[in-house]
Formats: sequence, C-alpha cells, structure tokens
Amino acid sequence: MLGALTQKFQNLFSSLSGKKVLTEDNISDAVRQVRLALLDADVNYTVVSNFVKRVKEKATGESVVKSVSPDQQFIKIVHEELVSLMGQQEVSLTLKGSPAVILMCGLQGSGKTTHCAKLANFLKTQDKNRKILLAACDLQRPAAIEQLKRLGTQVNVPVFSIEGEHNPVKVAESAYARAQQENYDVLILDTAGRLHIDEELMDQLLVIKQTVNPSEVLFVANANTGQDAVKTAQEFDKKVSITGTILTMLDGTARAGAAISIREVTQKPLKFEGVGEKVTDFQTFNPHSMADRILGMGDVINLVKKAQEHFSEEQSKELEKKLKKASFTYDDYLKQMAILKKMGSFKSLLKMIPGMPNIDEMQIDEKELRKIEAMILSMTPAEREERVELIPSRRRRIADGSGVKIDDVNKMIKSFKRLKQFFKDMPSLKKQFLNGAGKKENFLWH
Repeated sequence: MLGALTQKFQNLFSSLSGKKVLTEDNISDAVRQVRLALLDADVNYTVVSNFVKRVKEKATGESVVKSVSPDQQFIKIVHEELVSLMGQQEVSLTLKGSPAVILMCGLQGSGKTTHCAKLANFLKTQDKNRKILLAACDLQRPAAIEQLKRLGTQVNVPVFSIEGEHNPVKVAESAYARAQQENYDVLILDTAGRLHIDEELMDQLLVIKQTVNPSEVLFVANANTGQDAVKTAQEFDKKVSITGTILTMLDGTARAGAAISIREVTQKPLKFEGVGEKVTDFQTFNPHSMADRILGMGDVINLVKKAQEHFSEEQSKELEKKLKKASFTYDDYLKQMAILKKMGSFKSLLKMIPGMPNIDEMQIDEKELRKIEAMILSMTPAEREERVELIPSRRRRIADGSGVKIDDVNKMIKSFKRLKQFFKDMPSLKKQFLNGAGKKENFLWH
C-alpha cells in the first residue's frame, strides 16, 4: 500500500538531508517534488495546489530557514499538513436512536457488503453486549443476500431479508420494525451499488434514508479508484448527505489519492478503513496514522492499539519485570509468539514499525515462525527456562524432535540471544515509539 508515494517522499527528504539550511531554492524544488508526487498519487488537483501552497508558506518561515535540520523540519511541515488535510482527529460513529441505524452506500464493487459485516464485528468487539442486526437491502446483485448471510454467520450477527421481495425500501422498513420489536441496538443496512447518475436508484436510496432515519450514512469507497472515488463521494453527498466515508482495499496498490483528497472535497470525515480481506481487518481511520504511513514512518498508532487488544496489563507488567531482570526465557518467547500470531501476520506487524520502509522486499516466511515454535516445544522444561546449557547433544535432540536440521536450531538460539539483547535496549526504543504514537500506555514491547 502507498509504496510509490512513500518512496517519492523518502527520496525527497533524503535530498534535503545534506542541506545545512532551507533556502528559497531548495524549498521551491522540494515543494515542486511534493506537488508531482501527490498528483501522481491521484490526489485532487485543487487539494494539491492548496496543500503545497500551505507547505511553502510554512517552510519559508524565518524559524525554519534558520533550522540546522532542514529535512526534519520539512518532514514535520508536510506531516502536519497531511494530518490537517485528513481531519486532525479520529471521528467516532454517531449511534442515536433505538435502534441506531447505519446506512451503507456507494458504487458496485466498492466492498459495501463485506464492510457491513466488518463494521458489525467492530461494533461487537467494542461492546460484547451490543445487539446488531444486518439487513439485506441490496436486491440488484443476485448473490448479495447470500454473501451477507454467509458473512453474518462468520461474525455471529443475524441477517434480515425477505425472500422474493423486489423493493429495497420495504426490506429496510421491515428490518427497522424487526429491530425495534426485538430491541436491537444497531441496524446496518446493506444497499445496492449504484452510479450517482442513476436518478432512479439514487431516489430510491433517498427514500430508504427517509424511511429509517439513519444516524450515519457511510459512503464506502474503494481506495484504488482514486479521484473517481472522491468525485462519486461528492455526488452521493449532494444527493443523500453522507456523514462519513469508509475507505476499502487500503492493503492493495492504492495510490493514496482518495485517502488524502476525500475529506477535503466532501468536508465529511473519514471514519474507517479496510486493510485486508479478513473481517477483523478493519480499523478506525486516524489521520496521524495515515500521514505516518504515507511518509514511511510506520504505523505506531495502530500497532499500539493491536497490542493493547491482546496484552493485558498484568501480562505487560510481568513481562516488563522479566526483561528488567534479564530473565526472559524460551517459554516467554513462545508466549510472545502466540500473542503476535493473534495480532496478525508477522510481515504486517513489521510494516507498522518505524524504519521498515522496504519490508515488501524482505522474504518473510511465516513457516519459519512455526519451526521456531516446534523447536522450543521440543525442549525440556529446564532447557526452556535456560537452567541448563544447550550443548551439541541437546541441540541434536531438539532438531530430531522438531523435524528440523541442527543448523536451524543453532540459528534459532542465535536469534533468541539477539532478541534478548534487543529487549535490553528496548527502554530507549519504547520511549521513541510512545512519543510517535502520542500515548503513554503500555504496549507490545513491555
């Protein structure tokens, strides 16, 4: 995701790193490169023009010109302006009414049906007692109802549909009545994909909105469509007054145009983003996090969130004590690997860490992690707790027990020792990560 734009920004910042001060000449050149990078990423032309104008005005300020670190100053300015462009803060859902109704709309193929289920799962994760009902109002696409039912089963959320019905307004009205009768907290309506120029279908969407009075009308936009997504969101907003946007497919080859432009053009917040195929690959849109990713600074904010979901405070404190005493063992290594697995693929987690811009070029084999797990499980309790030395005969037994070569065992032991050293150095890194996230809570590296 965002690879080309990120690379262009990093090349730009590298070209400034050798400069002693920011001058009018190198600022003009840098701003020109920013303009070209954003236009190439399919960012709205007007948005680009206003953005580079603000960056140039800030960069030519007296305090910046005197700076001894021009590249860092310029990065800071671009980062601040990107954050401002995308909305400054996370914007939460408005859930008003009994039930609170969320109407999903957008073009066909944007991922509405999938993201109905993802949103339902997200809301359930926030509150396990929350009752949610999905409603199949997409009667245009033959497989839409079955797809929603399958996804509903996956996230353990019931789906309302009316067999043989051809009027989505009636389905929406009946679903709303059912949700009221059975005391559902949230009703999510999956509607048919439609073009904004299709007056009949747009009028139908407006009638659905008037019938169920949703507290949220979310436009689902495929990030890969760039400017087309922005223009369509603007048209949908004119017709049905959207309250926010969900960006989908941000794990693919999205060029960032929609992410950067859509909020500025529609003046409606970006609320969520889909970052993968699984129902759990869904998160609140955070402007600071997106700016970090665009500039190749990792994604500490969402790394912290993921870690907090899977690490209890007690686990964090216990592990922190072990690390301080340098008593981190193979058993602890095994436990951390189990938690990391729950958080997602190792590659996706590494992408979130600052300083890992070329992670896509690395060959990360998830099978290697399973091999390490097998090797540790083949150890005796005394070996796992490092109460005995792993002499060659013990290493051979571990290799035989886990079905690997002796070289694999030797490599694993070396990696474990490096990891322990890494943890010893962690306090300074941890401080850097937490400052980047703007948080002081405990997280992954405790």
